[in-house]
Amino acid sequence: MSPRSRQSGIVWIVCLVAVAAVLTIPATVMARRRTRVRKAASEGGVEAVSHTGPATPYVSACVMEPVSGQIIFEKDMHKPWPLASMTKMMLMLIVAEKLHDGSLKLSDQVTTSALASKMGGSQVYLKEGETFSLDDMMKAVVVHSANDASLAVAEFVAGSGPAFVVMMNQRARELGMKDTHYYSPHGLPPAPGQQPDISSAYDTAILARELIKYPDVLRWSSIDTTGFRNNTFELRNTNHLVRTYRGCDGLKTGFYAQAGFNVAATAHRNGMRLIAVVMGSPHKQENFAAAATLMSQGFMDYYLDRVAKQGAPIDQEVSVSGGASSRFKPVWGADLSVFMKHGEEKKAVKIAFELPAKVQAPIKAGQNIGKGVVSVDGQPAGSAPLVAPADIPQGGIISRLISRL
Repeated sequence: MSPRSRQSGIVWIVCLVAVAAVLTIPATVMARRRTRVRKAASEGGVEAVSHTGPATPYVSACVMEPVSGQIIFEKDMHKPWPLASMTKMMLMLIVAEKLHDGSLKLSDQVTTSALASKMGGSQVYLKEGETFSLDDMMKAVVVHSANDASLAVAEFVAGSGPAFVVMMNQRARELGMKDTHYYSPHGLPPAPGQQPDISSAYDTAILARELIKYPDVLRWSSIDTTGFRNNTFELRNTNHLVRTYRGCDGLKTGFYAQAGFNVAATAHRNGMRLIAVVMGSPHKQENFAAAATLMSQGFMDYYLDRVAKQGAPIDQEVSVSGGASSRFKPVWGADLSVFMKHGEEKKAVKIAFELPAKVQAPIKAGQNIGKGVVSVDGQPAGSAPLVAPADIPQGGIISRLISRL
């Protein structure tokens, strides 16, 4: 045999051995995967995420239309599950509500405590005594999911982390979040002897529905990247969907090993907003992809049908007692739309008015008079206020006397 032939034979033998090795690797990997089982989480009695790939790449999920509160998709949406950093959504709500009622201001200065400066996990490396505006701290919380900023804000609002957790659980009860219990303001994995922050996809959607009412929340949660500490530290949004999904402007992600990847996402398209919550994905990209797919399906299947326009008069009058005018037609105080599924346009849509028989003058423009309620096939589907279209002053003494007759 020539040297060239011997060399060719050796090459073929090497190639065959390499191919055989490659073909045996997947079988080994698959055998290992088949033997992997879910383990109980060390705290809270929840299951750890399986990486074997379930039929759906998440443990639980739901999609909500926030105006009506209608759930258009769900899978095990009441299953309790560790929130991880989605715990910070309740901190976001409490801060947003206090900004709205004036008890907090964005310019308030938040000073870092010794305890807050020692927080682990995702952080902006706050030093004890370091001070930032509440607005900057909330950007760190919402965009970067900073645990040190979360505790600093909680202590600023309530005096201590545990006192703030009491506020969190109280607000959850008020919202009817029956699957939820908080143990921290940040959602870090529980230390030995501690419990994980627990909620469900449904409860998280309820919370998200409240959060989107506040422009500051969506301003924070829609940020892609921004500077912190005089632009020496970059905050980059942990929610990749604000960069990759059209119309997405929030809300929050969460992750640690036993929780898997969680996301509460919201997007606004063509005048309609949807909220998707996906919990317990084994991989980050699967988590985002699932939320995007669920929202896209919702936007494709549903639409908002406007049945009343803000400022338009209704076809019913209200009597005025003792006024310069004796009657007036209320107008809609807000747009009113019905959440409909394509192909179900034949459903009966009806509007009923809840109005008093008579209103006492004087009446101010925009004064709430009653409300209009829309139903679809006899089921309540939404409501909007009915208001006075203009001022109606008191009438003269004669008109006031006549009104008493």
